[in-house]
Amino acid sequence: MIGDGFRREEKRQNDQIDLEISTMNALIIDDSLAMRRILGTIMTGLGFETFEAKDGAEGLAVFLEKADTIEVTLVDWNMPVMTGIEFVEEVRSKNEFDTHKLMMVTTETEPSRMARALMAGVDEFVMKPFTQEILVDKLKLIGVRMPSPAEA
Repeated sequence: MIGDGFRREEKRQNDQIDLEISTMNALIIDDSLAMRRILGTIMTGLGFETFEAKDGAEGLAVFLEKADTIEVTLVDWNMPVMTGIEFVEEVRSKNEFDTHKLMMVTTETEPSRMARALMAGVDEFVMKPFTQEILVDKLKLIGVRMPSPAEA
């Protein structure tokens, strides 16, 4: 009887751990409210919880506060206060964030600009406009773990 109570408590603790692991977060940084909503809708539909920021500086503050819980950051290039590329450079300047997944979601398609972003540490690009399928494919390409099966 005592063993049964112990197993139930152990199961409750394991269920709590599974719940914590299954909660996955994405940070969306874009100065366009419409784009934040589009990306947020897609990401929550995939099972992610999302944090949002309207520029790179605000995004950096959120990122530094919650970095250990964020699976992927989706960042626009052209924003006021701090650009997306400046955000990427700041994140990559810290060794503890070397493996964090950073995806640039942008209208910048010029090869020299793309090369600059890759050199700064972006893992992948999504060009605006995009579809959910394209976003999901790119997330999988860079190894982002999906909290639930992607229905793309």
